[in-house]
Amino acid sequence: SYTALDMASRVAASRGRVRLAWLAGGGFAMGVGVWSMHFVGMLAFRLPIEVGYDPAITALSFLLAVAASTYALHLVSAERLARRRLAVGMLVMGAGIAGMHYGGMAAMRMLPGIVYDPLLFVLSVAIAVGASGAALWIAFRLRTAVHRARLLRGGAAVLMGAAIAGMHYTGMAAAGFPAGSVCGAATVGIDAGWLAAVVVAMTLAVIAVALSSSSIDARIARRTDQLSRSLAEVNAELVHRALHDPLTRLPNRVLLEDRIGQAVCKAARGNGRFAVLFVDLDGFKAVNDAWGHQFGDGLLVEVAARLRAARRSTDTLARLGGDEFVLLIDIAEPADAATVAEDVLRALAAQFEVAGHPLRIGASIGIAIYPEDGAGAQALMANADAAMYHAKDAGRG
Repeated sequence: SYTALDMASRVAASRGRVRLAWLAGGGFAMGVGVWSMHFVGMLAFRLPIEVGYDPAITALSFLLAVAASTYALHLVSAERLARRRLAVGMLVMGAGIAGMHYGGMAAMRMLPGIVYDPLLFVLSVAIAVGASGAALWIAFRLRTAVHRARLLRGGAAVLMGAAIAGMHYTGMAAAGFPAGSVCGAATVGIDAGWLAAVVVAMTLAVIAVALSSSSIDARIARRTDQLSRSLAEVNAELVHRALHDPLTRLPNRVLLEDRIGQAVCKAARGNGRFAVLFVDLDGFKAVNDAWGHQFGDGLLVEVAARLRAARRSTDTLARLGGDEFVLLIDIAEPADAATVAEDVLRALAAQFEVAGHPLRIGASIGIAIYPEDGAGAQALMANADAAMYHAKDAGRG
């Protein structure tokens, strides 16, 4: 039962041919487990006569167990287990288990035939159907269990095993052997002692291989999942680095041009407007030369922080390189861009403190408005840059 629950999780986690392979292997392993429990239980049943088993009927009972188990795994590996699907599944699986049991009993070919108590016979079939329904529901619920998975599957396996054993021994209790009965398969069938050895050895081997394969596959799947997540994180980091400035972590020119392209499409559809504000620090080269590049980088980080605080959540703030920053903002009319520019200048006018040194620095801003000053990213940025230099030359900071 534990192997069946473990196999259900592997079938549910697989796709394509791998899923079919797990379904076939899992159905076989589960069928072997159910069938062997039945036959070991039968071998424990002692009759005062020599007993054997018809090979063909025994093989048929085994195939019924494997078929019912494969169908059960197919059901619980689906994304959903509707009530109607569960009802059909428990009937099919219960019939398969009951057929396996009573087929195995028929393999003895008793003469006269076995007489079954009707009440116990019906009860054994009902237990088989009910146990199948419980097994299907438990397997479906636990197939993707992560937390305490082994403990939960172990407890569920005990319940499933007890239910299947209950069906078996109820069926055995229903069987009556008339006085003077003989086993027709005793001389031409499979010897009970030899069958016991084969069943036990085969069952242990199959279950060991199934559990080992499932465990190894689960570890490989977890490792693959970890590697996939790591690769996704690395790819995300590489994409972020390709689109952002490493010093300030702001969008770079590539991402800015993409955002401007999106803004152009949006504005063109709705006859809207937006503005590109080109911000350049005044006197930054002198600060960099006097205090060094490390100090200059610290100042750029502080400037980026203030610009972030001054922008709106819908605005894009980017750094092109050096002391050049760009703001992409939505506006209703051109005067809105001038208002934002004044807010930026006020934010940058306050005293900075870099590496313990107080510092004041100004800025010049050029504005380009879509669509008046350009219809694309290149034209808008070029015109905003030209307007910034005009402002710098005019000394209007």
